[in-house]
Amino acid sequence: MKNVLVAGGAGFIGANLCRSLLEKGCKVTVIDNFSTGKAENLQGLPLDIIDADICYADLTSLQADTVVNLACPASPPAYQKIPVETLMAGSLGVKNLLDLSLRNGSRFLQASTSEVYGEPLVHPQNESYRGNVSSVGPRSMYDESKRFAEALIMAYIKQYRVNAGIVRIFNTYGPFMRPDDGRVVSNFLTQALSGRPLSVYGNGSQTRSFCFVSDLVEGLVKMLESDAAGPVNLGNPTENTVLELAQIIGNICGVEVKLRYDPLPGDDPTRRCPDISLAKQLLNWEPHICLEEGLKQTKSWFASLI
Repeated sequence: MKNVLVAGGAGFIGANLCRSLLEKGCKVTVIDNFSTGKAENLQGLPLDIIDADICYADLTSLQADTVVNLACPASPPAYQKIPVETLMAGSLGVKNLLDLSLRNGSRFLQASTSEVYGEPLVHPQNESYRGNVSSVGPRSMYDESKRFAEALIMAYIKQYRVNAGIVRIFNTYGPFMRPDDGRVVSNFLTQALSGRPLSVYGNGSQTRSFCFVSDLVEGLVKMLESDAAGPVNLGNPTENTVLELAQIIGNICGVEVKLRYDPLPGDDPTRRCPDISLAKQLLNWEPHICLEEGLKQTKSWFASLI
């Protein structure tokens, strides 16, 4: 990984990954159109930035021995505002980056998502589970973008022998999240820090498995350094309800938790938890940061913004 191209490097996970790669002595180039990523996330870092959309950028002159694709809106409010662009990122954008990898003989890594499992009928979810996903629902632009991207990558592996891998990322949190991200950790922290009630969708019994971003980045790097194709789940197998998360965040922020109940959004999964047996076997990876410790670090990040 001497020369790494990070698509979507100005986003939450991308900004953390770029820092890790630079610490390892890599030369890093970021391509991002800043539709959801922020230039200030990369401020002061010794890397090159290409302000462009991966769907339409001319990448023919770029040289990279490693390509990481994180370029796609990941929060529901973001991708629901730009559904067509989200679908294009998972199709035209992925093809453009795969063609770059094919020309350069690069290792290619796709950030896919646990959303490919939809409202799971299997628990916890392992990589052989084919999912329960709506192709026309309110989250379909994101889910189907990622599902198509996985199929396209597997086709490039089989037809062109591209050295590619796929990771399915479960709920991740930590520094460089946007306050308006719209997902539960950012919602709860910004609300608790500003003295507002915490917005609980549904009755709060739905579960998530929260992985701190430094653990996730370690898994991404290990996948890059391997020759595994995947898909491989990356996430924390410890499961918490939304109400449990609300109480933990209230304790960390030192506030009395007040809740506001809102309707559950359409197609919002009620359970989500990864089986990471394959990541342990192939990558010798598992998360180590407990939820309370990760939330303390994330709280400090949000407190600096509010």
